[in-house]
Amino acid sequence: SAPRAPRARPRLVFHTQLAHGSPTGRIEGFTNVKELYAKIAEVFGISPTEILFCTLNTHKVDMQKLLGGQIGLEDFIFAHVRGETKEVEVTKTEDALGLTITDNGAGYAFIKRIKEGSIINRLQTVCVGDSIEAINDQTIVGCRHYEVARMLRELPRAQPFTLRLVQPKKAFDMIGQRTRSSKSLCEGRVASGKETLRLRAQGPAMLEEGPSPFEEEAARRVDDLLESYMGIRDSELASTMVEAAKGSPGVAQLAHDLDSVLGEFAFPQEFVAEVWAAV
Repeated sequence: SAPRAPRARPRLVFHTQLAHGSPTGRIEGFTNVKELYAKIAEVFGISPTEILFCTLNTHKVDMQKLLGGQIGLEDFIFAHVRGETKEVEVTKTEDALGLTITDNGAGYAFIKRIKEGSIINRLQTVCVGDSIEAINDQTIVGCRHYEVARMLRELPRAQPFTLRLVQPKKAFDMIGQRTRSSKSLCEGRVASGKETLRLRAQGPAMLEEGPSPFEEEAARRVDDLLESYMGIRDSELASTMVEAAKGSPGVAQLAHDLDSVLGEFAFPQEFVAEVWAAV
């Protein structure tokens, strides 16, 4: 049977709340993450730059539920907004800080994971979900996550540096009761096989079937490789790389395809070979 033509710009309505507690709003008509943030900001009368990141179906800072490039049609969007700013001094006693960085697609890089026993893990004030606003007073707002990871990697050892972090606004205790009813609609939902709205950096959002178990597993492995090679996690980037690898006859062609789609990353050759092997 002929493939169905993708429907462009679907008028889909999503429900949203501020993660620290708010009435429920309704948003529609966005095609990428920046537009999504603008719509959420409009509903709650805040600036889009107040939003650090969004989670799906939970108000908690849960990095497994981060909004990436896909939203299930029944997903409930929680926006985590700027809370307190804090500065922390770090001394690099070893090359790796133990941070994994991701970004929100709208100019903010934030901490997705902190490795057990690492330099950062020993600093109680640094938490998963904190947005990195400046390194040594140099603002990094607008930098992509891989640029931030590179800057941190290149900082000299034994020389203290300062991180300016913004933590997400903390929830009130009553939030548990407030969101349970809306959340239970989505709890236990099987994501695969459901239609999702796929947000793209370029071009309109498309309604697609959810990723297959093969694609999910391949993307998870590529995401792991991104973390070990570059210190970033980015499920959307991993999915893009899986798509490129699926249509590629070999490693050399994949390297070429990745450079044309994602040239700014300058992936090392052995990394591309591992991506090919993973897919």
